[in-house]
Amino acid sequence: MSVLKNNFWTYAKEYALVTLGILIYVTGWTVFLVPNNLVGGGVTGISSIIQYATGGLIKIGYSYFVLNAILLVMAFMILGSGFGGKTIYAIILASVGLNLLQGIIPFEIIDALALKNGKLMSTIMGGIMAGVGIGMSISQGGSTGGTDIVALIYTKFRNVSPGRVILIIDVVIICSSLFFPSFVKELDPETGKAVLDSAGNAVMTRLPWAEKFTTVVYGLLLVTVNSYVIDLYLAGSQQSVQVFILSRKYTEIADAITADLHRGVTVLDGKGWYTKASTEVLMVITRKTDLNLLLRYIKAIDPEAFLSVSSVSGVYGKGFDSIRVSSRSQGKIKKQIKP
Repeated sequence: MSVLKNNFWTYAKEYALVTLGILIYVTGWTVFLVPNNLVGGGVTGISSIIQYATGGLIKIGYSYFVLNAILLVMAFMILGSGFGGKTIYAIILASVGLNLLQGIIPFEIIDALALKNGKLMSTIMGGIMAGVGIGMSISQGGSTGGTDIVALIYTKFRNVSPGRVILIIDVVIICSSLFFPSFVKELDPETGKAVLDSAGNAVMTRLPWAEKFTTVVYGLLLVTVNSYVIDLYLAGSQQSVQVFILSRKYTEIADAITADLHRGVTVLDGKGWYTKASTEVLMVITRKTDLNLLLRYIKAIDPEAFLSVSSVSGVYGKGFDSIRVSSRSQGKIKKQIKP
């Protein structure tokens, strides 16, 4: 029963964080990027190009969903059904959010936060929010779809950061926006609101080529900020720590860590040079996010335990990261060590 309960709360926490990440991602696009006609990377960037080219007839959410549906097949086959399940949820939530929030968020809020602050500030804020949203989703085994899926598939076999892979793909997408027209709403210079025709529809005007070029420059800045924030977020959430524990109740502590925290414990033989007494030292490696829980367990069992905590740059093996080596490099190594 305890295992089922732990699994339920684990899944609930993961899906809650994925939901929060998607909401942050969608808000960044609908508040800061779309109102300024900015183009980003990934499937959302392609979808924004389609929306601008059709004058808003095909909203971002529709093309975003269709394009991601194709990539989901790859996610199921290569990354597993667990990743695919969370990604389906994230894509549906993002598709609905990208369409609904464009009509829900009042113009006054968008004007105050994005339009009046200019495209540069909107690019930075939108990139930060999108990066945090993607990083939060990836850290929980999910994704906002699109190039995130491509990046995770690539990094599964190559030791490259996801943000760098996403950056390369996004640059190609943003530069391609120069070859497609963009239609934007004509705004009243006095009120700042869209000009309406006799039928009550917004009057659309074509974006000049010179302005499209500056949009590409802002787009490149956007994906740079986005990829940096992704790597920064993932580096923080996946950082590991090494803990040495000296306690007379080392058996109780080791049993609690393995049974409740599901982490491995190594018992080392030690000797206190001052007392000349033999002692056992527990070595535990865990995620930094689980450190506070580990410390509470130790304190509850032995308040007088002596601990040493240090950060480690890389941990590879079961329960942590895997060493990714290309098949070509692995073949060369096998030939060199072959007797």
